[in-house]
Amino acid sequence: MKSVAFAVAAVLSLNFTTGSFAADGEWVELFNGTDLDGWVQQGGVAKYAVEDDAIVGTAVPNTSNSFLCTKRHYGDFELELEFKVSSELNSGVQIRSNAFSAPTVLAVDDENGNIKEREVSPGRVHGYQVEIDPSDRAYSGGVYDEGRRGRFLQDLSENEPARKAFKQDDWNKFRIVCDGDHIQTWINDVPAADFHDGMTASGFIALQVHGIGGRDPNPPLQVRWRSIRLKELGK
Repeated sequence: MKSVAFAVAAVLSLNFTTGSFAADGEWVELFNGTDLDGWVQQGGVAKYAVEDDAIVGTAVPNTSNSFLCTKRHYGDFELELEFKVSSELNSGVQIRSNAFSAPTVLAVDDENGNIKEREVSPGRVHGYQVEIDPSDRAYSGGVYDEGRRGRFLQDLSENEPARKAFKQDDWNKFRIVCDGDHIQTWINDVPAADFHDGMTASGFIALQVHGIGGRDPNPPLQVRWRSIRLKELGK
């Protein structure tokens, strides 16, 4: 049986509760630099491993988007991490994301503000995605609505400084702040996205390896993340 849920509902989500905890205002490391303790993979079957103090995601052919998700959900927080991505691979960092345990119909808005229904399949990771985009479009730091509205909530088409801040074939830094319905991102300390959206108040953090269709790349297409830390915001 399908369930009907509105934007703020998360009662049918896979509710992971174990993992790293910290008092408000204190930084906690989400990745221990050694193994994937505190994380669980959902979606596709891209390969995740730990190498040289970094989480390495490797794309594989003929699979859907893959996500390495924290076992804890977070609401209001500041998140910092570094990433490095192959020039031919799309990726992203999910924030306030969820995956339902049963087919669920959400009421979502389109670009014109019209409300429509969108079915989310069981186990489908959906929510805000901070884009990692090494293409010429250069939207790294923009926010896309993955698996739900299926569109950018804020791209970087009118933010040339942020588009130029991305460093190809090098380590880059994200800073991400979620405070109530206010979502902000920075790439290499340059302001990127800044908007208000109240569709999801909390969810897990996830590291995406985008599907690549039937392509079998050589050398492998990979994305790396390191120095992943989060500070919960008190009210």
